[in-house]
Amino acid sequence: MKVKICGLNPTRDVKVCIDLNVNYLGFIFYEKSPRNINLRDIKLLSSYDKKNSAYVAVTVNPSNDFIEENLKGNFEFIQLHGSETKNRINEIKNMGFKIIKTIKVKNINDIDKYKEFDNADIILFDTPGMEKSLEFPKNLISKIPNGSKYALAGSVSEYNVENISKLGVNFFDLSSSLEGQLGYKDHRKIKSFMNKINEINN
Repeated sequence: MKVKICGLNPTRDVKVCIDLNVNYLGFIFYEKSPRNINLRDIKLLSSYDKKNSAYVAVTVNPSNDFIEENLKGNFEFIQLHGSETKNRINEIKNMGFKIIKTIKVKNINDIDKYKEFDNADIILFDTPGMEKSLEFPKNLISKIPNGSKYALAGSVSEYNVENISKLGVNFFDLSSSLEGQLGYKDHRKIKSFMNKINEINN
């Protein structure tokens, strides 16, 4: 099983996540978010030994200038939450990145949209709330395609991850469920979740 934790702080959270073998570390570039990263903190990321973890820049319709100035050389993945097209994904890939494309799911028809983005490296099925901690519709979880390319976000926690995994999901994206207060990750919750993942894997 793979895990991505989103909304991390470059000074507080990175080493904890790397040491716990979190696969993908997500940093948010969205000014309206309480988890928005300070651009000055980007340079801190290179000071860590990432081991097997990858850095993800979580963005909404990023411009080429923004990507060149802030993301190039600092992140392997760019996560796209906006209105990006298949062609735009190719443009960003050609700048040297792997792509996580987010599909916002309200109903079963939304799930099929992933087929439009077969050039994305990872597809993330998310709720339409944009960090509003909405729960992913339970009846739709089993409709998500299986495989390591497909991830699920939306109220995943250590208390339901085992049941969700039985529906065929093996890639989980978490943020608010691992916080003690808004925008601040609780390291005990991260450890507890990763312990649960290891327990399921074994």
